[in-house]
Amino acid sequence: MTASPPAAADAAAQSRPRPADLTDLFVSFTVLALQGFGGVLAVVQRELVEKKGWMTKEEFVEEWAVAQIMPGPNVINLSITLGARYFGWRGAVVAVLGMLTCPLLVVLSLALVYAQFSTSPQVAGALRGMGAVAAGLITATGLKLMVALQKNILGLPLCIALGILAFVAIAWLKLPLLWVLLALGGLGWSLAYRRLRA
Repeated sequence: MTASPPAAADAAAQSRPRPADLTDLFVSFTVLALQGFGGVLAVVQRELVEKKGWMTKEEFVEEWAVAQIMPGPNVINLSITLGARYFGWRGAVVAVLGMLTCPLLVVLSLALVYAQFSTSPQVAGALRGMGAVAAGLITATGLKLMVALQKNILGLPLCIALGILAFVAIAWLKLPLLWVLLALGGLGWSLAYRRLRA
């Protein structure tokens, strides 16, 4: 007798790697946060999907989309949902503490150093260079995650079209992010809902 699709999915989720305990969760998110200079998306995807296997690419795309539209920093939102998935409210708290504790100490230290050297042209040039690298990291991660969109209910062409519309609306037309999310997010949601019902 073969298992039903939901039972098979549950069995696969149970056999997948997961944090060993709250300490593992805290250390993993601390290490993740300390690597996230200039943009943490690339690091989060590499650590949680490729290295640890705590999420599939498809799960990451879905969870990141939810984290992106919720108020607050998206990586904090993601850490809350992942921590809560494995350890309930304690996991959510521990994951957030892992994301914030050491980076807060590093940022405070860097702020003190930056206050002394902020007028230096070399420092200003270095910061501009880091911005370009961060943009490249985000672009590379987005291209890697496009594979996961092939399994999306909307299909890859429509997902790409929505992504391009979002880019044009925000980067070129300078529309407010909230309105773009409501309009294009609502459109994507309604199209997905119709296809799921069909």
